[in-house]
Amino acid sequence: MIALTADSRMLGYGSLLAFSPVISHFVTTRRGGCSRGTYASFNCSPYCGDEAEHVLCNQQLLSEGMPRRPKEFVIPRQVHGAVCRLIDAGYTACSEAEKKVLLEGADALITREPGCCLCVSTADCVPVLLYDAGKRAVAAIHAGWRGAVSGVVSQTFDDMRKNFTTMAEDVRACIGPAISVDAFEVGDEVYEAFREQRFDMKRIAVRHRETGKWHIDLWEAVRLQLLGCGIPETHIELAGICTYRQHERFFSARRLGVESGRILSGIMLNE
Repeated sequence: MIALTADSRMLGYGSLLAFSPVISHFVTTRRGGCSRGTYASFNCSPYCGDEAEHVLCNQQLLSEGMPRRPKEFVIPRQVHGAVCRLIDAGYTACSEAEKKVLLEGADALITREPGCCLCVSTADCVPVLLYDAGKRAVAAIHAGWRGAVSGVVSQTFDDMRKNFTTMAEDVRACIGPAISVDAFEVGDEVYEAFREQRFDMKRIAVRHRETGKWHIDLWEAVRLQLLGCGIPETHIELAGICTYRQHERFFSARRLGVESGRILSGIMLNE
């Protein structure tokens, strides 16, 4: 990944920077914020237990670091499902209270509204950003193992196709920092959940020789879903960063506990 700021507070993808006149995007690290403890220091998510004033301070720093300031950060309260919300003119006309209701229970967002920065919060789960260069539409996806099994990636692409007539060959997809297969030990029930949904288990699952436990490759599970949508392999960028191994740079719930900060991944059509 590429540093977007001198202090490496925000990182980005080379494949999306090529479209920087049209879009802005970012992936936050833990550095350069004002939060404390397990939220230290650059937590921008309002849903993980951090103090509200610290979150607002960090979001202001985030906005100031972007080449184009967003009208708003659109951050859903995620539930590890496959619900995708369309952020359109109807949404932007809503009150803050109404927006909060609309964002409840969504794990993916899509839009063609300029200035609306779509965001997802992760701390070991997989963040995915999509840009449709043909129709100028963007998406942000939160794909944990439950979301991947539920098909959140393909659901989001289907919603883009229905709402924007998105074509797969026009999409650039970026798979962000998340837990790696080496670190992601799971129970048999998780393995079975993927197998029942007909994932290629030879591609995404490895049994540890010493422990006998299954490990799941969430990066590959998401990549296979993107390929299944028809997105060209050359249009998919993988960060290759393990949040568990690099927990000093990125938030990791398995390392820090659930009550800790979150990585924020965002993408926006510039006004």
